[in-house]
Parts: sequence; structure tokens; C-alpha cells
Amino acid sequence: METTQIHKAMKDLRCCVVMPTYNNEKTLERVIKGVLEYTTALIVVNDGATDSTEAILALFPQLTVVSYGRNQGKGFALRQGFKQAVEMGYEYAITIDSDGQHFPEDIPIFLKALSEREAQESILLIGARNMKQEGVPGKSSFGNKFSNFWFWVETGIQLQDTQSGFRLYPIGALKDKKFYTRKFEFEIEVIVKSAWSGITVKNVPVNVLYDAEERVSHFRPFKDFTRISILNTWLVFWAFVYVKPVQLFKRYRRKGWKRFLMEDFLQSNDSPKIKALSMALGVFIGISPFWGFHTYLVIFLAVTFKLNRIIAFAFSNVSIPPFIPFVVLASLNVGHFVLGLDYEYSLTEISENFEILRHLKSYLIGSFILASMAAIATGLVGYVVLSIFKTKMLPSNE
Repeated sequence: METTQIHKAMKDLRCCVVMPTYNNEKTLERVIKGVLEYTTALIVVNDGATDSTEAILALFPQLTVVSYGRNQGKGFALRQGFKQAVEMGYEYAITIDSDGQHFPEDIPIFLKALSEREAQESILLIGARNMKQEGVPGKSSFGNKFSNFWFWVETGIQLQDTQSGFRLYPIGALKDKKFYTRKFEFEIEVIVKSAWSGITVKNVPVNVLYDAEERVSHFRPFKDFTRISILNTWLVFWAFVYVKPVQLFKRYRRKGWKRFLMEDFLQSNDSPKIKALSMALGVFIGISPFWGFHTYLVIFLAVTFKLNRIIAFAFSNVSIPPFIPFVVLASLNVGHFVLGLDYEYSLTEISENFEILRHLKSYLIGSFILASMAAIATGLVGYVVLSIFKTKMLPSNE
């Protein structure tokens, strides 16, 4: 695309560029000039810079500048830039860092992908960097792999790069959504919540430059990594106690139970063995005495052993509130039987002022035995049924 075509495409697609900046005086002017070759729709957010940033911005009167006195963090800066862009009538915003690691020449890549999207499709694009090239810091490569993994756990979407700041956001579709983070972790929160809401999130290839002499990183390893870890913990929890169950329920309501069972469960790409093991894992964790940690455990183990997370999570709900008294009752009676104690509990007895600590040994032993037996039985039955179903679904040779 020629520069005149790019200027026109930016206008036709109602797209602008948002550039947050904080104390990047060595590279800021060069990056601004690079962006202006492709568009004048550039919003620079001065995130409380204390260097010569203000003087550099004054050299470009054609810019839209958002400034405030105290540094608030990259997430806050991006949100302020998006707010300004929406007020100016833009539907999309390409974000580019001012530290010189991104190449403005890659802006057409985002525009091409945006123009080729399906009609009415809302899309969020993330520039995928080559993290194996020479000069990429080891901590950046590790951080990217860490982020990619948790994004996959939270959304089921596998991406090559989830940390690049070179992105295209559907700010029109995001304007009414609530975001709570203000630092680097905002870039994780926004893509996860976008994926949850049905916005297509995918990568496009971009170039990257890590110049140790020019680049100034404001990422604080301990503080920011801690913030990101806390955010991911919350997102994983919310994904599996609310988002994914709601998505499953909506698919069930839309398709009906028979079609839902056929398409979303029985005909997934996993083998009968993987499905059966996932069912067994879910039942084992659901009956086990790790109350309060069932969701975390079942997802962690399903991911670790490469099992079906949805099936494992669904079967772990054998211990949802209506079933809990029955699970506890069965565990206690199994435990008493194994220990040779001549006593049998009733449902009424454990529901009224029952002191679980007095019977903890029986409960723990019984719950693990019951969980193991139920898991083995569920896995075996599931494997047989799923194998028969798969055989019937195979095309005939006739």
C-alpha cells in the first residue's frame, strides 16, 4: 500500500493511532515522525513525563495531545487515549509504544487485516514479535510465554504473542466495558475480556527492535509481575466459575440438549481415552476434601496432563451445593467402614449441628477412597460408552 492509500484507509476505517509515552525523549520524536508518514490521526498521551517530552510534542502542532501531571501507568494512559479517540469519532485505534521497539512501517499490516475481516466482525489484533531473534531479553521471552499460557487457560485461544504493545483495538466495541487495571496488566485484562465478549483476538506478524542504548523500560519486575499474577489468578477463577459455565449454558440453550451433547461434548476432537480421563479427574477432584480449591485444582491438573478442561470442570461439579450433603455422608460412611467402626450416619444427622472435626479422620479416608472408586468407575464407563459412540460415528465402508 502506498502512503496515500494508507492515509485513505485510516480515514475510511475510522482508525487512529494512540501512543502512550513516559520519559522516552531519546526515541519519541523519531517514532512520531514515522507514524505521521502514514497518518495525521495521532493521539499522544503524555503520562506525566518529567524529561523533555513536552518540548518534543510542541514540535508537532498537528498532534492531539492528552497530558496530565503525575505518572499513572500505561493502562491508564491507554484508556485516556481511547476515550479521546472515541470522542473524536474513531472506531479503531492502533497503539504503538514510543520507546522505538515498534516500526511504524508495520501499520499497513494492521489495516490490511482489519479491512479483510468478515462483515460486522469486531476484531482485536496483537502484533506478534519474533521472540527468538537476536537481542530479545530473556525476561521478555519468558514473560511472553507466561502470558500466552494463562491467556490460553482463561480463553481457550492460543496466541504467539500476548504482550506486544503494538496492537489494533476495537475501541468502539470496548467503550462501554468496565476495566479496573491501570498499569501494564491492563493489556492482559483488555484482551481476555475482549475474547470473553466474543471479539476476535488474533496475531499479525510485526518487526521489533530492542536497542539497549535507546530503549527505556518502565516495567518493574517484582511489582508489575506481582500485579499480573494477581490479575491472572482472578481471571482464571472468574473464567471457570462464571464465564465458561455461562458460555456453555448459552450454547446449550441455543442448540438444545441433544445437539449440544453431540457437538460440544461427544464430537470434540479429543480421543475417548482423553475424555474418559477428564471425566475421571473431574469426579475425583469434585469428591475430594479440597473444598474451596476444586476449580483451581481441576483446571491446573487438566492443563498439566493435557486433558479436556471443559469436561473435567463439568464433572467436578458433582460437589455443587445440592449434592454436598450426599457426598459428605457417603465419605463418612465409607471411612467408618474402612476403619472398622460400627456406626452409620444418616443425612439428617450430618445436616444438624454436625461436628466434622470429631469425625475428620473418617471423612478424609472415606472421601479419598470414594473419590478414587467413583473416578475409576466414571472413567471406565465413560471410555466404553465413548468408544462405542465413536465406532458408530465412523463412516461405513459400503
